[in-house]
Amino acid sequence: MRYRYLTIEREYGSGGTEIARELSKALHIPCYGHEILELTCERLGISEKKIEKYEETVTNSFLFSVFLMSNSVTGRSEPVAGEGQIYLHEQAVIRDLAAKGPAIFLGHCASEALRGVNGVLSVFIRADKAYKRARIQTAYGIDEKNVEATRKYYDKKRANYYYANTARRWDDFSGYDLVLDSGTLGAAGCVAALTGLMR
Repeated sequence: MRYRYLTIEREYGSGGTEIARELSKALHIPCYGHEILELTCERLGISEKKIEKYEETVTNSFLFSVFLMSNSVTGRSEPVAGEGQIYLHEQAVIRDLAAKGPAIFLGHCASEALRGVNGVLSVFIRADKAYKRARIQTAYGIDEKNVEATRKYYDKKRANYYYANTARRWDDFSGYDLVLDSGTLGAAGCVAALTGLMR
């Protein structure tokens, strides 16, 4: 394969998870998303709810981000406490999974964990609001009156988490190798494009 690893960040409602799972089937390589969370919970002996709470309340401090990144690069986990420990363990889980072979990584700042590793393609999946609104209703069963608030909540959560742990804006497309519009291409079109690139 041309690329060994694919990292995907995505807007809520853009179908990024569906695209990643279908691509996994097409390429016959594993896709890790929620699995990263599960393995981190096992390592730390904490519940998923605690990690989700961290992701909701993570600091947006640039200085905290620099501190975390310096510890991540050197492999130090002390004296980082609380939320920093969670991030560092997630990054370690991603690197351990990558050591097993080619894979797709969904969210969790995976491109940061694999920085400096050869054969990584970093992708952002987006779509227009109308496409996302319709998909959030049909795919997730969210009532129409709650769609916009739900979309904003998850996008803000992802953006804050990404910035706090990378010191870069989640929606700054210059930080990715490729940006795909699932509203224009459709999920199948995105899978086809990525399959061609990966192979």
